[in-house]
Order: sequence, then C-alpha cells, then structure tokens
Amino acid sequence: MVKSGKPAGDLGINTMLAHCGNDPYEFHGFVNPPVVRASTVLFKDAETMASQNQKYTYGTHGTPTTDALCQAIDQLEGSAGTLLVPSGLAAVTVPLLAFLGTGDHVLLVDTIYNPTRRFADSMLKRLGIDVEYYPPHIGGDIANLIRPNTRVIFTESPGSNTFEIQDIPAIVAVARERDIITMMDNTWATPLYLKALDFGIDITIHAGTKYPSGHSDVLFGMISSNEKCWKRLEESYTALGMCVNSDDAYQILRGLRSMGLRLNHHQQSALTIARWLEQQPQVARVLHPALESHPDHALWKRDFKGASGVFSIVLASGGTAEAHKLLDSLQLFGLGYSWGGYESLAVHVYLGDRTVAAQSFEGPVIRLQIGLEDTQDLINDLQQGLTTALPQ
Repeated sequence: MVKSGKPAGDLGINTMLAHCGNDPYEFHGFVNPPVVRASTVLFKDAETMASQNQKYTYGTHGTPTTDALCQAIDQLEGSAGTLLVPSGLAAVTVPLLAFLGTGDHVLLVDTIYNPTRRFADSMLKRLGIDVEYYPPHIGGDIANLIRPNTRVIFTESPGSNTFEIQDIPAIVAVARERDIITMMDNTWATPLYLKALDFGIDITIHAGTKYPSGHSDVLFGMISSNEKCWKRLEESYTALGMCVNSDDAYQILRGLRSMGLRLNHHQQSALTIARWLEQQPQVARVLHPALESHPDHALWKRDFKGASGVFSIVLASGGTAEAHKLLDSLQLFGLGYSWGGYESLAVHVYLGDRTVAAQSFEGPVIRLQIGLEDTQDLINDLQQGLTTALPQ
C-alpha cells in the first residue's frame, strides 16, 4: 500500500504488485503481513458473540493474512471481492455450484481444462444440471445455444492445451442481454495480461498454484467477482466451508511481488522458443496465440496485454511412441502436470475428450511450460529431443 500522502495514480504493474494488499503501518511497520493461523476466535463478551459484531469470528471466515491477499487480488482484478480456495479446481467448482441448480442449463467451452469437464460431466449432471459444450470460436453465435433455463456460460481463453482465443466481448454481450452469468478461467493470462472483469465477465477464476505462486509448491485457487454476483458467491463459499490456511495465503502473496518480472521472462523466453520451433522440420505447428501465424492472433492482440509461458507444438508426424521418445530425451524439461513455476515442463496432451471442437493434427501435441532457465539452454534441449524423436 502506498504511504499516506503519496500519490497512487495509475501505478505500473510491478509497482502495484510490490505494494498491493498489506499496509505495513497497520502492523508495526513490518513489510510483510503476519501469518495468523486460526480456528477459534474469542469474543470479548456474550453480546458481541451473539451479534457477531467484530471483524473476525472464526478461522473459516478469514484472517489478517488471507485478507491481505484478497485485497491485493481485488486491486489487480478491479473486483468487488475475492475468495480463496485450496486449489485451482476448487476455484472452478465453487462458483458453478453457487449459480447452478437442478433443471438449469450451463454452456462450457469445449476446449476446457479437463478436470473442469470431469466435474461438469459427473457432479453437475448428477445434480440434474444440463451440461452442454460449445466450440471456442462461436462468438456471438452462442445466442443460438441459449435456452430459457441457461444460467451460466463458462469460458476459458486461450483454450486448454490447444490455445484457441474466444471472442469474450461478443459472448458477454449475448449473456448480458439474457441475464446469464459469465465465468472465465483466466489462469493463463492472469489479471496482469487480461482483466476479465473489464470485459464484462462476472466471475474470474485463477489457479494460484500457477504464476501467483511461481514456485511449484502451493496448491491454491482464487475467485473474484463483480458487485452483482458477490453476495451469492460469498454465501455459497461460506456454506461449503472451502477455506485455505494462512501459510499458503502468505506464500501466494509473497509470490505476487515478483509475478510481473517472472511473467515477463516467461513471455519473452516462450516467444523466442516458439519462433525457433516454427522453423524446425519436426514441428508442423506451434499453437501460441501471440505468434502472427496463429489463426486467432488478431483476437489475442485486441484483448490481451501479454502472453504467458505455456503453449503447445504439433509434431510433423508420428504417434505416442515418438511423443514418448521426445519427452524421455529431454534433460531440462521435467515431465509433469501443472505449470507457472520456475522450471520448464513438457507433457503429451490428451485431446480425446473434445466433443464439438475435435480436430485432427499432423502428429502428437506436446504442451510446453517455459520456465526461468536460460533460453538458449532450453532450445538446445528441444533440438536434441526433436532429433531423437523424429530424425531427419
């Protein structure tokens, strides 16, 4: 927080990240907030206990540590409120449960994060909710899929693993005309590169596990909302008891301080490597929306302020055996799920869950997370991996 008397103005993103959330002068001047571990909170007397007339009442309702993080995220998102949950998937499931009920219809983009699909196809359907998927390039034509009982449109842009960009303003325009709640998994871009609420999205979702943490050691999720949806979202969150511990919240707040610098490095390295990969004979396509060759590049350029370090490549030929040869030969790229940490990762992605957005590819699709290593070292590793998998 900027000291009293100093102009805040329109701060640069790294300045904002350095100062958002905690006010040191509210706690003896210490730069970082205290880590308050809490379950029981005492009341000074019976009347206060009966009226709940104090800031903190129980550990599930927040602590000074979690409040500091929520305030920081609200400043980044421009949101009315932020909720903290134990994982990125929980950040998806809580708002869906909050705004959907038996007999409702929900539209989800077909290029969605697979665990989100698994939740929709199991839990939501079991609750009597009609689940339907739409193609990522539908734009304003999503109006043709709206029913009288459509309550939520769930977006994710870029699409998981294949990185299609959606026309979010067009989708939001249709939803607002019909009073439908829009949600967006914005983990890839973070609020630094896309402020989803500014585009009319009602609820924005982030896996704090990824870039906000940045160190591959915390599972975390964040849900931010506009004023319209905040009360119902908060009430549902409280009913579910989906809280986080203060140690994890502190780690995420700590990670935020360097997120702008890290994201810029991820972005620049990923673009350098993606452009190099476009020139390799073993690569048929590079699926990165910030590349001029990407079919949705114009949409990305219109809406996004930057790109993160995750994209996919399509091998020019081969199948599972060639994909495994590539992965097994890599020395610097770890083989693991998740992304957003300091280390580079690679995974052979599964796309067999697509229903209305299925497409054929020349060869296996490999998703790359570009970490903080030196770019040339990563290029050298990929060069030998490609040569091993598909020798020319």
